[in-house]
Amino acid sequence: MTVVGRRVTQREVAERAGVAQATVSLVLNGGRDKVAVETAERIEAAIAELGYHPNRFAQALRTRRTRVIACVVPDLANPFYPSLVVALQKVARSAGYEVMTIDTEGKLANEQHVVASAQQGRFDGIVGVFFNLGARELAPLGKSGIPVVRIEVSRKQGGPLPIDNLFIDNEAAARALTNHLLDLGHRDIAMIAAPGGPQRFRLQGYLDAMASLGAEPIVREAAHFTLDAGRDATDRLLDEGPPVTAVIAANDLMAIGVMQSVVAHGLSIPDDISVAGFDDILPSALVTPGLTTVAQFQDQLGARAANLLLTRLAQDDVMAGRAEEMKFELIVRPSVAPPARRPATE
Repeated sequence: MTVVGRRVTQREVAERAGVAQATVSLVLNGGRDKVAVETAERIEAAIAELGYHPNRFAQALRTRRTRVIACVVPDLANPFYPSLVVALQKVARSAGYEVMTIDTEGKLANEQHVVASAQQGRFDGIVGVFFNLGARELAPLGKSGIPVVRIEVSRKQGGPLPIDNLFIDNEAAARALTNHLLDLGHRDIAMIAAPGGPQRFRLQGYLDAMASLGAEPIVREAAHFTLDAGRDATDRLLDEGPPVTAVIAANDLMAIGVMQSVVAHGLSIPDDISVAGFDDILPSALVTPGLTTVAQFQDQLGARAANLLLTRLAQDDVMAGRAEEMKFELIVRPSVAPPARRPATE
């Protein structure tokens, strides 16, 4: 029965569950796996019956922990990131942590502000996609005992500080995607990229694949990783040349912009121009034709990052950082086909 009119205490929960107060505290602070399942269930039942709510402010004063994790992303409007954030939240909340999502807009000053806030005690740990800050800039967090898990776009190695890295080999992914088009017979393949983030590695994978067959690279830079920027860059490509039979965009939003431009120029996908992207966001399967892309399983990224961070927090782990590679997969859809005999814009 819920107690009305006053705050229920941990001692009352312990008495109802028939356990020590310290055991209740352990379960509430993410240590459910450290007690017997039946004991944890009794405690949770007592919490529900009494309507107990932890005093987070008092806990923070006592433990010097906020029970808050910061999740840093460069663009929350990009459909790639929400599923990563949701997966991270589910894992964190099951351990008694809340997640504060921070959109840095990919700007250095905003990333620096997150680091300063963590040093001021606002967050217990950080999971982040950083476009501007490297291990050197994040080092003060590790030295202060604030663990960090970075989601990276290239191969990484562990370091001396408690900064873990989850990475996808974007260079290998771009090489695989470009090779798929080359295997179909394409040679006039353009790449639409944008500054920052994964561009350098995806561009290098494309260049390596093109060089392997002696194909001439065609690179156009978009202003941003957005649909409008992808469309504008493709408008310039199709209006000014050279002729192409396929276009790879550095993310799916730009690729959808590429598709819009191709259609607006009176061309057909994939009969005249094949189009491919990166990230396998939900719209990539919904556009017509479906977009060939590279899946990076962002929900798995978010869940794994949360587990790595929670392990460090639970154990006060200050051991050296670790690096772990996550998988990618080429998703082939109807936006890509073998090229016609002549480039579409000749």
